[in-house]
Amino acid sequence: MTTTSPAPAPARSPAAAVTGAAVVAALGGLLFGYDTGVISAALLYIAPQFALSELWQQVVVASLLVGAIVGVGLGGIIADALGRRRTLSITSIVFTAGAVISALAPDLATLLGSRLLLGFAIGTASLSVPAYIAEIAPPEKRGSLVSINQIMISSGILLSYVSGFLLAEAGAWRWMLGLAGIPSLLMFFGLFGLPESPRWLVARGRTDEARAVLRRIVGADRVESELSTLSGAVTAEDSVTYRDVLKPAMRPAIYLGIGVAAVNQLVGVNAITYYAPTLLTKAGFGASAAILSSVGIGVANVVFTLVGLLLVDRIGRRPLLLVGLGGVVASLVGIGLLYAVTDLSGGWGVALVALLITYEAMFSASIGLAMWLINSEIFPTALRGKAGSFGMFTHWGLNLIISLTVLSAFEAFTPSGLFWLYAVFGLIGFWYLKKYLPETRGRTLEEVEAVLRARARR
Repeated sequence: MTTTSPAPAPARSPAAAVTGAAVVAALGGLLFGYDTGVISAALLYIAPQFALSELWQQVVVASLLVGAIVGVGLGGIIADALGRRRTLSITSIVFTAGAVISALAPDLATLLGSRLLLGFAIGTASLSVPAYIAEIAPPEKRGSLVSINQIMISSGILLSYVSGFLLAEAGAWRWMLGLAGIPSLLMFFGLFGLPESPRWLVARGRTDEARAVLRRIVGADRVESELSTLSGAVTAEDSVTYRDVLKPAMRPAIYLGIGVAAVNQLVGVNAITYYAPTLLTKAGFGASAAILSSVGIGVANVVFTLVGLLLVDRIGRRPLLLVGLGGVVASLVGIGLLYAVTDLSGGWGVALVALLITYEAMFSASIGLAMWLINSEIFPTALRGKAGSFGMFTHWGLNLIISLTVLSAFEAFTPSGLFWLYAVFGLIGFWYLKKYLPETRGRTLEEVEAVLRARARR
């Protein structure tokens, strides 16, 4: 027995319907950002309450990422079996449950369990949200609509910093964690009015339902042409195996997808996202001042993500990425120098915050944006889902490793040594991307594929 998609709302134009659906779905991105960022402030108060050593502080942060890796591994399977919209609904429930349990956690074990649950939701959302938006969006609006998810992630991180600052004086870490339940409930109820992905419906042979959804999101005059395109794409992808993905001709693209994801993590962005207040308190800042400084970092994240989105189709991927990555490396070198030659008192502390904000700005406008964009452009359509998973696992795996080592590395290498190590990784990444990343602006996916296949032959 099959279920039908919600009846279309004739009063809304196709553009309004698709934009509304994208915003509701992208609340999953907001939750992704909030739940990854909020621990940076909450950890200042969780650590003394549960008497956590630096190792266990890192475990609390990393538990979310363990769950995310599981979510990435299972999220695609769940979305293919149940549908994109139903998967998003389940994900919103898991987000809500994780927020409530973490806020009420009486002990460390419960807190870790709730973080694993939230991580699973984040991993699933990181796959399902952009996939759903891409599959309901008309081709001419797909880039801008999918980018809503990235803006939501950045906004979620900023909101987590703001809530941390507002609740810092009371030390109310439980409220910091629990507030994530509000957008997750909004997402759950908002999803009731959204259509299922027409692509998923076509893949399940539910053509009449797909036709009804397409009438709602692209207009009656384009239904049959879009339906024909979807049918061809589904047929092509169903015939692809991982053996096809790993053929020699695909290896340059696979290596590039992994390389972009690796550079994204190895320049240390999540050392700052997860631990900025902790690092600043170690540098002599008070708790409230450290959290307020992290709000500035969050603002830079959102603003320069928007700047990157405005520039990426104007100046191209390569110039934006390479200039931004150069700025990231310069910021890391400067941060290391400050730790090496000053005691960070007075104006030097302000200089440290300024360099952290500069770092976040350069990262957000370049490699932070490019990781997701490049992985969506370098693979043929039929292979994109399976091939893109290599970059996704690289991203989350390195994220986990870094989150487990930041505070220990801070002590082992000294602050200067740690930031300079990230700068070295950035320089290696700059060389690699300058050498191997083709410009994809203005090229069709087929033209990008031809460039990478030519490299494979060489």
